Amino acid sequence: MKSVGIKVNNTDILNYLLKKIQELDFENLSYSQKYFKIYDNIIIHYLGKNNTKFYEFLSELIEEVIIEFYEEKIMKQLISYNYFYFDEYEKSKILEICIQTKDKDEYKKIVLEQEYIKKQVMLYIIEHKTIVLDGFIYFRLRDYFNCLDHIVDDGVNQFVIEKEYTEFINLLRIYVESRQPEYETLHLIYNNGESILLNDEKNVVSVSDNIYNAKYLSDISFSSNDFALNTLLTLLPKKIEIHLINGEDEFINTLKLIFGDKVSICKECNICKTYRLLNDAKIIH
Repeated sequence: MKSVGIKVNNTDILNYLLKKIQELDFENLSYSQKYFKIYDNIIIHYLGKNNTKFYEFLSELIEEVIIEFYEEKIMKQLISYNYFYFDEYEKSKILEICIQTKDKDEYKKIVLEQEYIKKQVMLYIIEHKTIVLDGFIYFRLRDYFNCLDHIVDDGVNQFVIEKEYTEFINLLRIYVESRQPEYETLHLIYNNGESILLNDEKNVVSVSDNIYNAKYLSDISFSSNDFALNTLLTLLPKKIEIHLINGEDEFINTLKLIFGDKVSICKECNICKTYRLLNDAKIIH
């Protein structure tokens, strides 16, 4: 007979383990539950002969518990320890990003493909009759911790970028709202990530006169979108009519955030149809 004791001091984990053991149809398996000192002990007994199958079952169960109950907790601890200078709201937003983007390549490789947690658990329970979950997780799963640490670092970087982006958008929105419009309507033709500006007479608006006063251009790249944004901020039209030849993307969403209800989207007017035909002809040739 093989017996392995799992020591926990969390009622939710205890109930989760008990429920899983009761639900699973595993032959020759029984369990007992005892409280000793600070731990609830679930002792799982196996009377069968296929020890490998038993250890695999138990390793998968413990791995499931670790991911379900400890993963978010560990990331939260890493955020609080390594990035203590963020306030509680910022830490909570970083944690949300980490949870949403958790399944990255490194996580998939270590946790999912290599079955790192499961293998470490199996190696341990083959050699030991009891496993204290807290101690095992914090002292035996170094690669898993490093993986979550990288996820937290990436989450912080993404949070900072998004925060700077939001502040940038708010600054531009305040600027737009504090100035009197100088143009009635400008038309922005948006096709495959490239922008063309037209005035009310449907003539192309030259951006050359605005380049030297380009206070808002990106310092990384100078695309047609950069020039278009700077021109819109310089001319400040009452209305911006965006003619989408393809779909919306981050640049269009940025314009909506900056200019608010000044922006309208059009997909079927004569301008749209003309540029769509030109685009289709270009693709054919």
